[in-house]
Amino acid sequence: MSASRTAVVTGGMSGLGAAAAARLAADGIRVITLDVAGGADLHVDVTDEAAVQAAAAGAGPVDILVNSAGIVGPNLPLWEIPLDGWERTFAVNVRGTFNACKAFVPGMRERGWGRIVNIASMAGKDGNPGMSPYSASKAAVIALTKSLGKELATSGVLANVIAPAVIETPMNAATGPDALAHIAGLIPMKRLGRAEEVAELIAWLTSDKVSFSTGAVYDISGGRATY
Repeated sequence: MSASRTAVVTGGMSGLGAAAAARLAADGIRVITLDVAGGADLHVDVTDEAAVQAAAAGAGPVDILVNSAGIVGPNLPLWEIPLDGWERTFAVNVRGTFNACKAFVPGMRERGWGRIVNIASMAGKDGNPGMSPYSASKAAVIALTKSLGKELATSGVLANVIAPAVIETPMNAATGPDALAHIAGLIPMKRLGRAEEVAELIAWLTSDKVSFSTGAVYDISGGRATY
């Protein structure tokens, strides 16, 4: 079945998105990358609802959606964070995920099969110091996915969310060294995760092999997760 399936990966040109796109393509899935970066199949800003809807309308039937587009946002104590930094983080991480789900879910429901994987973070469970916009936005992605999973539970469409600890990706180049050292130090395995390791989890969650899990949070944290 996978050879005839199509996946859209937001943020698909770098980091976890690029790793997921490569891993799904290796399974014979047709992958469409959606990104603001050059070279994407669909050059779209996920914060723009009309643009995402138009992209969905032009993409044809899509069976798999991986929401990987995200930003770290400001690395500051909460009381020093500018409002525009807070709002921009939520616009990309939460509204972007909402826009993509809203655009692609109806087609999946009509066809009676679909897989959605939203990428959150351990920060959304634990709250990383100096990263309150990112942490709060990823908590929102977790809750959004739990709600969506319940709404789709009898439709044949599964929606799950993953919560990685810090992974070696370009996005973390924007994380302050103190914050990065703190969150890396929380990992019992004493190393950062690799994007390919996360991509393996995404590949499973977007396959027929997962059938009785929806609205669930999957940690991939090198042992950091405590609940």
